[in-house]
Amino acid sequence: MNKPSPALIAQSAVRRLPRWALLLFCLSYVLPGFLGRGPWKNEDIAAFGVMRELAASGAHWLQPQLLGQVTGFDALLPYWLGAIALKALPFLDTATAVRIPFMLLLALTLLATWYGIYYLARSPQAQPVAFAFGGEANPVDYARAIADAGLLALIASLGLAQFSHETTPALAQLGFTALAFYAMAASPYRRATRIFGPALGLLIGLGGLALSGAPTLALLFGIGGTLVEVSHLRWGTPGSNAACKRQSWHWVLLIAAITLLVALLSLKLDLWRWRIALAGTRAESAWTDWRNLGRLLLWFTWPAWPLALWTLWRWRRQLASRHVALPLWFVGMAVISTLTTTAPDRSLLLSLPPLAALAAFALPTLKRSVASLIDWFTLLFFTGCALVIWVIWIAMQTGVPRQPAANVAKLAPGFEPSFSALAFACAVAATLAWIWLVRWRTSAQRTAVWKSLVLPAGGATLCWLLLMTLWLPLLDHARSLGPLSRQVAAQVDSRRCVEIYGIGSAQAAALQYHGKLELHQTSPQASCPYLVVHVSALQRLSSVVNLPDWAFKATVRKPTDRSESMLVFQRVNAGNPPRP
Repeated sequence: MNKPSPALIAQSAVRRLPRWALLLFCLSYVLPGFLGRGPWKNEDIAAFGVMRELAASGAHWLQPQLLGQVTGFDALLPYWLGAIALKALPFLDTATAVRIPFMLLLALTLLATWYGIYYLARSPQAQPVAFAFGGEANPVDYARAIADAGLLALIASLGLAQFSHETTPALAQLGFTALAFYAMAASPYRRATRIFGPALGLLIGLGGLALSGAPTLALLFGIGGTLVEVSHLRWGTPGSNAACKRQSWHWVLLIAAITLLVALLSLKLDLWRWRIALAGTRAESAWTDWRNLGRLLLWFTWPAWPLALWTLWRWRRQLASRHVALPLWFVGMAVISTLTTTAPDRSLLLSLPPLAALAAFALPTLKRSVASLIDWFTLLFFTGCALVIWVIWIAMQTGVPRQPAANVAKLAPGFEPSFSALAFACAVAATLAWIWLVRWRTSAQRTAVWKSLVLPAGGATLCWLLLMTLWLPLLDHARSLGPLSRQVAAQVDSRRCVEIYGIGSAQAAALQYHGKLELHQTSPQASCPYLVVHVSALQRLSSVVNLPDWAFKATVRKPTDRSESMLVFQRVNAGNPPRP
């Protein structure tokens, strides 16, 4: 028996967001952050280093390495994509070429999220109430409007910005999660026997997720999709004919078969890893761990999570329906993964596409006062953030106001501001577009169901674009290991090899890329004239090398992080390699 829908939407409220505006939103969000910057620490530069070595050596494709050490071998596909891009685009700078497939993955995330929400909104249980005298929203127009709103909710999510613009397995996991989400959402509208379509999307989505370091989540998503299909078959729309039921059974078997195939592939490639680390396992850190996780959940998923909670309340009679059950399962698995891993922010990233779907279904049930509250809060918050970004940029360029300029000089010693006409023009255009958007939103254009998420998405895009244009040189200086690497390179002869000890993957990749150094791990057989040691490994150095063979030369510190230091040594007995 169908439960009454809480959505009351007229046809006038489901006019579609202009395609050019939606495309402009996506381009303004995707391109900044991928173009014009160097690799940042730590995961971004570490993954970049693995891709460079994989492309250069052409070996160890099943065990990607950096300086002979296996790094991230449980996430294969992201490194393959980066290495293939480096080989296929030799005419581009390596840092730019490696980002091309990840730029496409972010575009895939946005596209798959839109189509996934569109097909969920096509579900009979998701349709608004029919009016007594007609005039209710057309199903297709309603689905498009809800999909537009869901995409805006995804772009507005605060946690999406940084991690979705890095060349790391996290972005690959996000893209393949969105693809699998779309495939399961579209299953009632496509034949399971068709190779091209949701069936292929499901295979690529779950398989890519497993090859990107998340085989357990791929298995859980597949199980959830199978359960939703069975539930849809058992409690589906009354009156479904025999052909529809056969189609549902086809999808049940297909999802189960693909899930089993992905599990076997993960087992064959030895991708399963035990990475569970429950928060608060130590009594003295329990409160801190759970408090930090709570804060992460609150800000990372804002503004989608309040709307998602409202959806669960207003659609509580339809929790078993496809448009609620499927995104709820995806969100639940991602949140559980967040609570049990050592990288909760990157795990929580996978919850954003299905969370945006849940948030979109809240809009047909919102009161006008709540929508106005969202608008005013968003307007004040993002306008304030944009104003701060502009004031600090002006202070960096002119020294006025004096206090922000002094703060920048204190927090980023050695930073020399520069002016880019292109970046300035993009920032001015984005600011003017925000002013126009605010004016449009506060005018009489109040009928569209997606209207409440225009300002959050526009504000998030504005601030991200301003950061990636006006503040990009400052962020490169603060978040890059380039200054540290170049200081180390200045202490050694760049034509000679350098041994390293206690240097992490990120620092090693930075020394190779920024410092252009030939690195070797310290060993009894190595005979390089220079040795670079991380300050935290100094006490263990005597167990690896013969200290009398080395003379201390310099201490190099990262300008914006004095705790991140490296020690440079020079061999004093060039004829003898170090002895253990």
